[in-house]
Amino acid sequence: MKSPRLIQIARDDPQAVRAELLAGLVAPTATIAPKYLYDALGSRLFAAITELPEYYPTRTEAAIFSREMRDMARALGPVDCLVDLGAGNCEKAARLFETFRVRRYVAVDISVTFLRDSLACLQREHPEMDMLGIGLDFSQNLALPAEVGPGPRTLFYPGSSIGNFTPDAALAFLRQAHAASQGGALLIGVDLVKPAAVLEPAYDDPLGVTAAFNRNMLLHLNRLASTDFEIADWRHVAFFSSADSRIEMHLEALRDTTVCWPGGERRFAAGERMHTENSCKWRLDDFAALLREAGFKGLRHWTDERQWFAVFAAESHDA
Repeated sequence: MKSPRLIQIARDDPQAVRAELLAGLVAPTATIAPKYLYDALGSRLFAAITELPEYYPTRTEAAIFSREMRDMARALGPVDCLVDLGAGNCEKAARLFETFRVRRYVAVDISVTFLRDSLACLQREHPEMDMLGIGLDFSQNLALPAEVGPGPRTLFYPGSSIGNFTPDAALAFLRQAHAASQGGALLIGVDLVKPAAVLEPAYDDPLGVTAAFNRNMLLHLNRLASTDFEIADWRHVAFFSSADSRIEMHLEALRDTTVCWPGGERRFAAGERMHTENSCKWRLDDFAALLREAGFKGLRHWTDERQWFAVFAAESHDA
C-alpha cells in the first residue's frame, strides 16, 4: 500500500496574523476575514450548521452530485489528477473517485495537520492511488507546488465557498484556478440567488447554531491577537443585501464597549458592527460570464429542480 505524502507550504507567522487582525479591527468599519471563523470549535459548529433544516446548500449540492455525477464524468472524461481545494475531511472528493476514474488525489487545506488522518483512511480504501496533502492558504495565492506533478489537473471546489469572495476577488481567484489547472478543468459549486425568506434563515437559524459559530470568532481573536472581547457584549446579525447579491454576517455591539489589546484599543458604540463574512449569490448567466472572463471554455452546469444551487464544469484547455 502506498502512503500519502504531506507538505506544508507556508505556516502562519503569529505576528503577521496578529497584525492582520488588528488592522481589521481598527479600520473605519471593523472587518475580520472569514477564515478566522474556523478554529477547532468553529469547524465543528459549521459541521452542525450543515445538518440544520434551514441550511440548504450542503444537501442540495449533494443531491445534484448524486443525480448527475455520471453526466459530469462524461463531460470531463477520466481525471488523471483531482485537486481538492478546501478538502477538510476529503469526503466530498472521495465520492468522485470511482465514477471519475481518479488516478491521483491532491488534498489542499490551510493546514496539512487537518488532512493527515483523513488521507491515511482514504489511502487504506484506495491503496494504489497516489495521494498528496498540501497545507496552503489558497485564498491568498493558488500556487500549487511542483510535487503535484505535470499535466492537466481537475480542480474541485465544492460547497459554494467561492461566495466568500467579492466578485472582483472571485475573478482573480478563478484566473489563478485556470492557470493551476494546466489545461485541465474546474468543477465548482455555486449558490444561486433566491428569495431572502429562504436565504436569511440559512444564516440565522432559530436554534442559534450560526450565531454561536459567528460569536466563537471572538474567542479565536482573543487567542490570536490578545484581545479581550466579551461574547456577552455581541450579537450575531445576518441579512441578504439585494444590491450586492450577498448574505452579510456581522457581529453587533449590544452596548458601548471597548476592546483592548497590548498597545491599543478600539471603542465600539452600541449598534456598531464588525463585518465577518460575505456569501455572494450568483445568477447562472453571471457566473458563466465570470468563468469565461477568467479564461475557461466548454462550460456545463447542473442544478436542482428549484435552481437553488449549481455545479459548473469548465475546461481550461483550448477547444
